[in-house]
Amino acid sequence: MTESFVAPFTLTDVLQAIAGGAVPLAGGTDLVVGHRQGKRPLPPSLVNLDRVVELRGTTFDASGSVRIAALTTHDSLMADPLVCRNFSAIADASSIVGSAATRCTGTIGGNVMNASPAADTTAPLLCLSAVAVLQSIDGTRRVPLSELFVGPGRTVAVPGELLVAVELPAPGPTSGSAYVRLEYRRHMEIAVVGAAAYVRLGPDGRVAEARIAMTALAPTVRLVPEAAAALVGSLADSAASSSALASALASAIASAVELAGEAVAAASAPISDVRGSADYRRAMAAVITRRAIRAAIERAKGVEVRIPASDSTFGVTQ
Repeated sequence: MTESFVAPFTLTDVLQAIAGGAVPLAGGTDLVVGHRQGKRPLPPSLVNLDRVVELRGTTFDASGSVRIAALTTHDSLMADPLVCRNFSAIADASSIVGSAATRCTGTIGGNVMNASPAADTTAPLLCLSAVAVLQSIDGTRRVPLSELFVGPGRTVAVPGELLVAVELPAPGPTSGSAYVRLEYRRHMEIAVVGAAAYVRLGPDGRVAEARIAMTALAPTVRLVPEAAAALVGSLADSAASSSALASALASAIASAVELAGEAVAAASAPISDVRGSADYRRAMAAVITRRAIRAAIERAKGVEVRIPASDSTFGVTQ
């Protein structure tokens, strides 16, 4: 039972409360549901973050980098035109988190710090080289998201630290990203399998840089370097002077995408539960990864792939 509840207006007061043992409350979409389902008791002391203005919103700088404050909601991210255009995978993920009510309440900070292996926004953030900004009364430190997660529900954050923002570098020209999730229904779903992809094309049309991350396939959401390595150097633009050459180039990129999907399947260590067996998840890992990569490549080439990419790749028209 919660015996203490405070709702400060300043970040300093929030950090003081957390230093005293209070648990931060953001959207509460996991905390409240978990309590109602009997999975965990409510903490004895809570500090509400909702009144702290500086913990909300996205800030872009002149270079195109972005700082997303921890209380920024999923619905605001999916509606932000700059996020949709430059950080498409985040918009893909935010647009399919829970229900409309969940997206209006749930925050990116909560999604990250819950450290669920099935959290939708974390794979896109990993692919886009996000950095977590952790703050306490003792100071601030920045942790690459690739180093943040240590197990289901566990991060490297120490007692007293609060995630105040995630920061992402500008993705650069001729780049694209996408997140695709296997789901059995459109709303109120948790990822059975998910994959995010970031691709940057060089001036010759070849994949110059790639990052692939997998969701719900291991104890933590993580990057798969072997999948990225399979893509780099492949020619993503199949435009050619002859149909025979175009066909050969298309076959080459298809082969690279196939290998990347197989690399994710090989790197996965899924569990079996009511939503799918480990074997099924491993087989679908390759399929979902290929779809995410293809959507990212299309976006890198300037082709419009609507958000969420899952709808486009699964042919959903609603």
